[in-house]
Amino acid sequence: MNSDLWTIIGAAAVVIVVLASTMDARHKTLERRLRRMDRKLDLIMEHLGIEETGPEGMAEIDALLHKGKKIEAIKRYRELTGADLVEAKEAVERREG
Repeated sequence: MNSDLWTIIGAAAVVIVVLASTMDARHKTLERRLRRMDRKLDLIMEHLGIEETGPEGMAEIDALLHKGKKIEAIKRYRELTGADLVEAKEAVERREG
């Protein structure tokens, strides 16, 4: 009985690992697709001359950039928007112009 229990636990662990790796791969694929779509939308907006207004607090981001505090601007952008590091860096660099 004891060895049967360990067999079941081992099989369950293998299933969990396989499912977790599958979900992680799907998440990464979706994340890549969303980044490509975001970049395409940025290019379309740039081509049409449309500027992103962004959330409240962008004046603060611009002030930090004006002072040469790019890293602080990226951190503050993340706080204001909930963006990840890559997205925040790209957005701040777009504002930097």
